[in-house]
Amino acid sequence: MPRKKAKGHFRPLSPDAKHNSVLVTKLVNRVMLDGKKSLATSIVYSAMDFLAEKTETPALEAFETVLNNIKPPVEVKSRRVGGATYQVPIDVRAERQLALALRWLVDFARKRREHSMSEKLGKELVDAFNNSGSTIKKRTDTLKMAEANRAFAHYKW
Repeated sequence: MPRKKAKGHFRPLSPDAKHNSVLVTKLVNRVMLDGKKSLATSIVYSAMDFLAEKTETPALEAFETVLNNIKPPVEVKSRRVGGATYQVPIDVRAERQLALALRWLVDFARKRREHSMSEKLGKELVDAFNNSGSTIKKRTDTLKMAEANRAFAHYKW
């Protein structure tokens, strides 16, 4: 009998006001610092408007394309087998793919050298839409690492 209660009982997120999307709400929550949600919302909305303007597609459609470009299908996990540690490639669940994509997007946007966070996030979104930039490099590095360690895939459990 398990001592901990089952995972997966999360409070459902409400869709955002402008785009009516839970994905945008998740991005807002990821951008938010110190509970300043209205500031995070304005940053994300201006970045989405910038993305729509540069790509000439609807903002939500372009954002979904960005997320699909960033999501990693496989990643590596360390497994200790008989005194040796192997990087074992594993398939990534859909929820984790989204979480990794949003984390990488916001982290690399924060590291950019532009002036405002909305400008940083907007340019990172445009780069990811065009399959370039830091987030896409992170994804390809993750895929290369998994490909290089494919020989240890039989340690997956």
